[in-house]
Amino acid sequence: MTSPQQPTLLAVFAHPDDEAFGVGGTLTHYARKGVRVLLACATRGEAGKITVPGMTVDDLGQQREHELREACRALEISEPIFLDYHDSGRFERTRYDDPLALMNVNPLAVEVKLRALIADVQPQVMITFDPHGAYGHIDHLQIHRAAVAAFFSTGHLPGGGPQRLYYTALTHEAAEGISRMGQNLDPLVYGVSEGTVAVRMNVAAYAENKRAALRAHGTQTGEQSLLGRMTPEEREAMESRLLGTENFSIGGTRTALASYPLRGLFDGVPGFEELD
Repeated sequence: MTSPQQPTLLAVFAHPDDEAFGVGGTLTHYARKGVRVLLACATRGEAGKITVPGMTVDDLGQQREHELREACRALEISEPIFLDYHDSGRFERTRYDDPLALMNVNPLAVEVKLRALIADVQPQVMITFDPHGAYGHIDHLQIHRAAVAAFFSTGHLPGGGPQRLYYTALTHEAAEGISRMGQNLDPLVYGVSEGTVAVRMNVAAYAENKRAALRAHGTQTGEQSLLGRMTPEEREAMESRLLGTENFSIGGTRTALASYPLRGLFDGVPGFEELD
């Protein structure tokens, strides 16, 4: 198999700000190693909730697109790639009647877009949500399904297609922390066992990048957000997890695993073993 000259990592998520929480440090880490790091975002977060008291925004999708571009700059990665679907929203903001809301789109159609993107950028590594979509958001589940399908249907591409697919991975401990902060998650459902974590990325060196990326998403991180409502103790505990380590499980591989856990996302990927 002939490898492209530059290693490429493609992260596939649903909304602006998804990248900042669970993978931002990892994206910066590989960007600094010379990897071409690309972020595909399915929507512009049009149905998000503005969490800054008194803030009004004429076009929330446009605003959140701008926020994501700023976050990508903070993480030192390329401009985001939008798949041009609409945010499905949650609770009273759910867009049941919007045909472009991701919840209403056939995942096979999303897969077609992702296959074309994969053929164009030729990533060796892909990242997307875990099978529970982190905390069960329907758009997270939809983009997970489409990204997994696209990984499995692109092995025929020149170069063999993406060699690894990773999922973001919440440990049971992290899921318990999120549950205590109001998400009402069952940690034994939404969290994974330690043995499921294939890669633990130490991202403490990129804490300021992650903080800057989170700040960039100003409409989503205001006083009325989950972050904004935390006590100082809760925020310290959250930052200890969020800014120190990012965990990944394996969703698919076309290469053998020389060891387990892996040293990093490119460990054992032919031609790029030295990256980790």
